Amino acid sequence: MTRTSSRKPLVFFAVVLSLGTLVVWYFKVLALGYYWLSTTLGASQWAGASLWLPGYQVAIEGMPIQGLTRNTSGLTFNTETGTLFTVINRPPQIAELTTDGRLLRVIALDGVKDPEGITYLQGDSYVISDEDSHRMHWVQIARETQRVSVAGRPSLGIGIDKLHNSSFEGVSWDSVHKRLYVVREKLPMRVLVITGLDPATPSTGFNIDISEWKSSRASSLFMSDLSSVTVHDETGHLLLLSDESALVVEYAPDGRPVSMLPLWRGFNGLQRKVPQPEGVAVGPDGTLYLLSEPNLFYRFAPAAKPS
Repeated sequence: MTRTSSRKPLVFFAVVLSLGTLVVWYFKVLALGYYWLSTTLGASQWAGASLWLPGYQVAIEGMPIQGLTRNTSGLTFNTETGTLFTVINRPPQIAELTTDGRLLRVIALDGVKDPEGITYLQGDSYVISDEDSHRMHWVQIARETQRVSVAGRPSLGIGIDKLHNSSFEGVSWDSVHKRLYVVREKLPMRVLVITGLDPATPSTGFNIDISEWKSSRASSLFMSDLSSVTVHDETGHLLLLSDESALVVEYAPDGRPVSMLPLWRGFNGLQRKVPQPEGVAVGPDGTLYLLSEPNLFYRFAPAAKPS
């Protein structure tokens, strides 16, 4: 045997080891395992005080939304109409859906190039995040609205870590504490909290404060990216959605990880992995709604509460 041929197994082993290390680092497998174990062991302390995602079961799985063909992103629940709203980025549009995934209307959206997130505030007021301009836009959507323009409307720019197509993906309004959560996709992942805002019109001057929310148990989040965020008003818990990790993670207000919902085949009744989750919302009854590109609708029902 020549020296070259004897080295081949070593080279192959080194390549496999390097690839394995890269996969573990990128998808944060060890951190995921640690948090999965810690949240499972802490289940008793969150009984009745959290959404507790392991108890959810899929009720509608991967249903194509008739009338939409691609690029749905972001999701929010309007507590007054009892309907859901999402955004589409090519072309820029807003869509209203029923809670069983039926399309009610499509609204043209002018002045925004790459809408990625939407959140309901109150009345007819919403905030839409534009990944291209790194801005949050305040818009009005009434029951009869057919076209929305951001021209002349209030907006808030966030010029932090500007990077095209890897910027602010999701946005959610905390109606209890009157603050706006904004998530940055990656490079780096961030969860920003904006306070001092009026729910109908953004404040100006020195009333606005922007801070960074962090998990209390890690210097960084253990997901690979962030694609959406929603706040559960009843508990104050934060739900973060990761496309690449295919996870929904519930956090307590102080940053403690509470529970997880893997969007993988075989978990929580799923027959297939959710291909590209891009939007998450929670209804007043705790029902969890999820959107996946191109136009797939999911609904997860919470575990029945003991009477």
